[in-house]
Amino acid sequence: MEKADIVREIGGILVDAVQSGEAAGISVLALHEGREVFFAAAGEADREKGIALRRDHIFRLFSQTKPITSAAVMTLVEKGKLDVMDPVKRFFPSFVHQKVVCGGGFVPPRRDMTVMDLLGMQSGLPYPDADVAGQAMARLFEENTARMDAGHGMSTAEFVSRMGQCPLAFHPGEDFRYGTSADVLGGIVEVVSGVSFGEYLHKTFFEPLEMKDTAFYVPEEKQDRLVTCYQRTEEGLKPYTTHHLCISDTTLPPAFASGGAGLVSTLDDYAAFAGMLLAGGTYGGKRILHPKTVQWMQKSQVADTRWDSLTGYGYGKLMRICTDPGKTQGLSEKGEYGWDGWLGTYFANFPASGHTLLLFQNTKDTGTGRAARCVRNRLLSAWEEEL
Repeated sequence: MEKADIVREIGGILVDAVQSGEAAGISVLALHEGREVFFAAAGEADREKGIALRRDHIFRLFSQTKPITSAAVMTLVEKGKLDVMDPVKRFFPSFVHQKVVCGGGFVPPRRDMTVMDLLGMQSGLPYPDADVAGQAMARLFEENTARMDAGHGMSTAEFVSRMGQCPLAFHPGEDFRYGTSADVLGGIVEVVSGVSFGEYLHKTFFEPLEMKDTAFYVPEEKQDRLVTCYQRTEEGLKPYTTHHLCISDTTLPPAFASGGAGLVSTLDDYAAFAGMLLAGGTYGGKRILHPKTVQWMQKSQVADTRWDSLTGYGYGKLMRICTDPGKTQGLSEKGEYGWDGWLGTYFANFPASGHTLLLFQNTKDTGTGRAARCVRNRLLSAWEEEL
């Protein structure tokens, strides 16, 4: 089969995703060892205005922010300024007196929470949820949302410090739970570096990697390229404008720079970051991370997350890592790693074969959706021979 036929088939997957209501707009960028293989897009960045989705449109990354936060932490580890076994209380004293939910009460943690616990989502810090620890975190997010609406939201340092007063769902290091660990890491980067988290990311990654459209907000001159967020309803896709994890208005610099969910970016910008990792930490002749650091980031800390969507994957350094390709939900490769976002942004690096896949869409509650799996399967079945 010719490359053009494969690209048409992948384009058909994207069109199907739009026509079925899975996505308002969806785009794919595939690369091999940093060289573009193809780009395809379907649907709209703004359905109400009839704006077709373009390659330069800016997306809210939500959880796809996390791998960048992990990499920022590792730059400080490389410099000897941060130890992954440092206790969080070293940077935020509010973590000194934490409690763990146990039965109908609370007990002291068996040991201090560490940076390593945060990197593996083994801290015990949850996202807002229905259980006791999750409800406490929900109250904190609700308080900050109200303050944001009033025009004076919490700073990154204040928000992280307040998390230290929330109970833990389990003893640090003894379980896995996806939650606010990356937000704490963003705060730690601020404390250790002495500059804001956003400034540190800009100087360390966005500037040298030429990620000109990646930041914690979209300036006025670029706001015409910011995609509209949609939600699925019984009447079809509708615009979604509500706060989620204290992120809503991305047109102004936020007080709280969320290391777990706050960045905006484009396909090409994120491809530069993913390509840097795939190249062992280099970009355009510049060394961003040491190869041994990148190799360490690709190792799992948690063997089993108990998520159906991550069967066959471990978790570590704020990313999934494929440990058993035979158990994954579709074609994969041992050592593959990456992450996704709540609106459907997705990235995967395949170090053994040198491939990178990015898929961006703008519809909530998506993560790794059907379209992403179908595109993966078509690409991986064609890449070696035909692309």
